[in-house]
Amino acid sequence: MSEDLQKQVAELKAKVDSAGPGVEDKLAMVVFSGELDKILAAMIIATGAAAMDSKVVLFFTFWATAALRDKKKKVKGKNFMSKMFGWMLPTGRNKTKLSNMHMMGMGTSMLKGLMKKQNTPNLDSLFETAAALGIEIYICEMSMDLMGFKKEEMIDYPNLKLAGVATFLAEAATAQMQLFV
Repeated sequence: MSEDLQKQVAELKAKVDSAGPGVEDKLAMVVFSGELDKILAAMIIATGAAAMDSKVVLFFTFWATAALRDKKKKVKGKNFMSKMFGWMLPTGRNKTKLSNMHMMGMGTSMLKGLMKKQNTPNLDSLFETAAALGIEIYICEMSMDLMGFKKEEMIDYPNLKLAGVATFLAEAATAQMQLFV
């Protein structure tokens, strides 16, 4: 290789090295809404991306954190406000409601019935698929603190971690795709 060509390669390598983290085949998604249809959409997109060999990182924050609560787990030692949030918010993904046309539960029941009739994956099967595909779920620590949720009351999921926004932003900075649901 000529000296000039070697110099150009060295300059290009220096530019690439100084550019910071590279973009990966990764989906980083903020799951903000705690509503059934929006969590369904997030999980369908996430499992679809993972099935196409993309790394997937989900950041459940604010109202979506309630969907990750396990109805079978009870936690003691909560203060009054934490108990109130626990009482007012759904306990788990199967207690979430539609964002529109909920109609006092009728719309949610109709959608779940239609999904079953058409053999469409429900949230339980989507979470099982997500776990099998290695999808990582971060739960926002600040949201958990605000609502008085504890890690002990969250679902058993192999790739579940508590994280702050900086952790998620570091993941998103290298993601080819970023979504907010």
